[in-house]
Amino acid sequence: MKPALKYHHIGIPTQVSRQDEEYLADYKMYVSGFDDSPFGVEWMRFEDDSPLPDLVKSVPHVAFEVSDLAAAIAGRQILIAPNSPSEGVTVAFIVEDGAPIEFLQFSEPRGSEG
Repeated sequence: MKPALKYHHIGIPTQVSRQDEEYLADYKMYVSGFDDSPFGVEWMRFEDDSPLPDLVKSVPHVAFEVSDLAAAIAGRQILIAPNSPSEGVTVAFIVEDGAPIEFLQFSEPRGSEG
């Protein structure tokens, strides 16, 4: 059975610095664009020593919001184990046919904005 998926964003690795970047020290990366993109485009720029897997740093990923993260990743090849990069959200990455896929589970219900 397929989990109920709701598109959240696409993360695209880049080497181009952008004016609105936010630095995520734990991941040694910069993110930008998501808040302003009507299509959920998130640009990701990584420091050379970022601890994230090379697949995430080199291949775009699609992210989906799910209501049950454990069910969404059950039986899948885990790339990044469930973790909480910010308050109220738990994320995990899997590999699907060679591509990274991100799942996000929010602790509070969200509106239709994202």
